[in-house]
Amino acid sequence: MSINFDKSMPDGGHPCTDGAEHAGPDPLTDSSDPSHAGENVRMMRAAGVVGGATLLSRILGAVRDIVIASFFGAGLTSDAFIAAFRIPNLLRRLLGEGTLSIAFVPVYTDVLYHQGRTEADRMATSAIRLLALVLLGCALFGIVAAPWLVRLFAPGFAESADKFELTASLTRIMFPYVIFVGLLALCMGILNVLGHFAAPALAPVFLNIAMIAALCLGAMWSMDQNVQVRWLAFGVILGGVLQLGLQIPVLVRSRFRFWKKAPLWHPSFQRILLMLGPVLLGAAVYQINSLVVTLLASLLPQGSVSYLYYADRLVQFPLGIFGIATATAILPTLARQAAAQQCEAMRQTFAHAITLVFFITLPSMVGLIVLREPIVALLFQRGAFDAHSMRLTASALLYYCTGLWAFSGIRIVLNVFYALKDARTPLRISLIAIAANLIVGALLMGPMQHNGLALALSLSSVFNMALLTVALRRKLGALGWRAICTSIVKTAMCAALMGVCVEAVSGWLLPSDGGTGLQLLPGVAGCAFIGTLVFAGLAHALKLPEMRKLLDIVRKNSPATPA
Repeated sequence: MSINFDKSMPDGGHPCTDGAEHAGPDPLTDSSDPSHAGENVRMMRAAGVVGGATLLSRILGAVRDIVIASFFGAGLTSDAFIAAFRIPNLLRRLLGEGTLSIAFVPVYTDVLYHQGRTEADRMATSAIRLLALVLLGCALFGIVAAPWLVRLFAPGFAESADKFELTASLTRIMFPYVIFVGLLALCMGILNVLGHFAAPALAPVFLNIAMIAALCLGAMWSMDQNVQVRWLAFGVILGGVLQLGLQIPVLVRSRFRFWKKAPLWHPSFQRILLMLGPVLLGAAVYQINSLVVTLLASLLPQGSVSYLYYADRLVQFPLGIFGIATATAILPTLARQAAAQQCEAMRQTFAHAITLVFFITLPSMVGLIVLREPIVALLFQRGAFDAHSMRLTASALLYYCTGLWAFSGIRIVLNVFYALKDARTPLRISLIAIAANLIVGALLMGPMQHNGLALALSLSSVFNMALLTVALRRKLGALGWRAICTSIVKTAMCAALMGVCVEAVSGWLLPSDGGTGLQLLPGVAGCAFIGTLVFAGLAHALKLPEMRKLLDIVRKNSPATPA
């Protein structure tokens, strides 16, 4: 069994098939390989660290969005800030949520595995210096080209001179953020390979704190919303400085000496660059599609951009905690297995990760759908954000949630391709998915308004996930889909029954008149608690292995792992 790691490896081949996969062990239950069991435990613990840090970040992110909604509601100022933030934030999501690491980690791991730590760190130091220069140029371009960027990404804003000018001004203020978040992404890749996950995962916490503090200070300084929103934009820059600053002490403690002499160009960069373009497009299809949604929503009635943004933020909560956290944790594992040509271990890692992600994502999806209106009202309905805005945001959340399982699964499938250094297959599929999102969104935005755009994003993501899994089967061989699908179907049954129970008890626990703000907190918390108990009980009754694995990690009774 061997893998051709050469960059010319043909797409659609069978680099990991050995003709005996159908007779192999069940990837979900086999534990005959102690080293693989230990690798799974390390992966789950890493995912737990990332997920816990992401949970804290998402909570503060929710507080940030609550503050923004309270000050600006869903109108001209909020639309302008959200559209302006989308442009540098797209680069944050492209780079900062693991996408840059996807291109960097396999090459860094390969150099580390074959040439040693000294050469790997030399390559990483060169990458930091070269990337800093590129990002500086990118930031200067964004500042100068801000009006043209707004016309490109929010063409509907040109109809209102005030909205257009405010959006362009905010874009100029926030664009330097890309420098800090790009370097942060590279530091994240280095630290993840070296076994450090907490500091990179905690970085968004500092962005949220900086934005909340800046907006509150701006409100103390002036009652003018235009002044307040500019303070908020400067808070984004401060958050970027703090995020990057958090990584430096951890890098130093990990014996990474970024101040040592290194060339501006390293021979390994050729491999990174060959992957980077396809990776940025292939792995960031959700972010690109979200930008397409913002573009189309700018053509709809005022407030549409805000409704979709707030709904997307709620979807990002479970997606970041479970989907992206698991994808971040498995990439170094997959890269090590690919470097060592451990094909069967890669198949087992994929099966382990995809079932775990669906086990947590499916009940989250059902819970958000059932409790969408009380959750939106609890978080956002106050100040300038009224009941009408709440209902329109909740309807967008419904259609976003239908694709939550696909949003999460895509990240897992993509990381297998990238560990195998195949970026071309995901690129081709992502182009199809982006085109599908644009076409379906344009067709649905007329009859369904902003809800049609949310549904189009979900449908295109499901389509993307289906194409990727078919391609992965051709690339990696049989993945044990019978066992995987059995687990997913059982999880879906548990989630559906949980949803029925939550819907039933919500009539008792939630205020009959709807309620707003903190009035809903006890009822929503009670529904979530009961839903969790019901799902856990059903999963235990059906003997789902994912439930046992999660309990093992919590109780620290899992197999011992090498230091």
